Amino acid sequence: MKRRDALRALGAAGVAASASAQSPERRRRIGYLGPAADAAPHLVRAFQDGLRELGYIDGRTIAIDYRWTTREGGLLVDPAELLRQARELVARPVDVLAASVVPAIAAAQQASESVPIVMMNGSDPVEFGFVASLARPGGNITGMTRLTSELIGKNLQFLAEAVPSARRIGLLLNTSGRLSPAVVRNARQAVRARGLALQVVEVKDGSELEAAFAALKREQAQALLVTGDGLFFTQRAQLAEFALAQRLPTMFANTENVEAGGLLAYSPSSADNYRRAAVFIDKILRGAKPGDIPVEQPTKFELAVNLKTAAAIGLTIPGALLLRADRVVE
Repeated sequence: MKRRDALRALGAAGVAASASAQSPERRRRIGYLGPAADAAPHLVRAFQDGLRELGYIDGRTIAIDYRWTTREGGLLVDPAELLRQARELVARPVDVLAASVVPAIAAAQQASESVPIVMMNGSDPVEFGFVASLARPGGNITGMTRLTSELIGKNLQFLAEAVPSARRIGLLLNTSGRLSPAVVRNARQAVRARGLALQVVEVKDGSELEAAFAALKREQAQALLVTGDGLFFTQRAQLAEFALAQRLPTMFANTENVEAGGLLAYSPSSADNYRRAAVFIDKILRGAKPGDIPVEQPTKFELAVNLKTAAAIGLTIPGALLLRADRVVE
């Protein structure tokens, strides 16, 4: 399905809105800088559903202008191109700009200091300088955060429970975007606290994944942590294939990776974050200033386990861990 057709199909799902939405005479415009419908249809749908639940229907009570952080299923990481797209949205003009991951949020921030920006899935917004604090963001940015760096220790805990014999842990990083130093720092602390060794492997794009897994094999990594990053989300099928071929137990930062064949994931729901972004948009369209709206942290987390993958790599998942799983793929 072509991207345009996919988006049209998603938009066609709209139903009658409640009377609380803006009237046609005062139709507001929302900019979307996030993954495309062909790369993540459930995220585009969640964003639209969240707006529809509050009475905002694209083409009826609001207008949504879309720009993409993905191209042909891959991640768009060129900062100049992301900035160009963000500036296009600002020039429309839009009343609110919803931005997805860190590179998109950074581009939106650079494009405007006045247009309200809602983070749909932002990682470590204080450390990246997007907001002054979670409670009082200040400036023109607010929205949802993922707690990416804070979850590294929890991810390692579940991985260690699944593979208690693993002594050398790989950590896969994408260095092409804005990488939070807290991710590596927290990973080193978590591994050191368990008396384990850490092997950091860096990639810049999907073409380097094969070489990364070759390095993991060469250095005899016994398990792998994959950090939360847009590249690893869009390349989730390829990552699952490499890990399976190497029989390498892998913990991911998105449930979608497990659905694509990955072994384990522990994360907040990206779809919930995209849906929840609509609440921030609604508050802003009703007059609230983004700098006064606290950034929200996720409250729902999912542990996902792929038993088919576990069997394929010869791993038995402990029963205690399975009992705690929120989603099991068989």
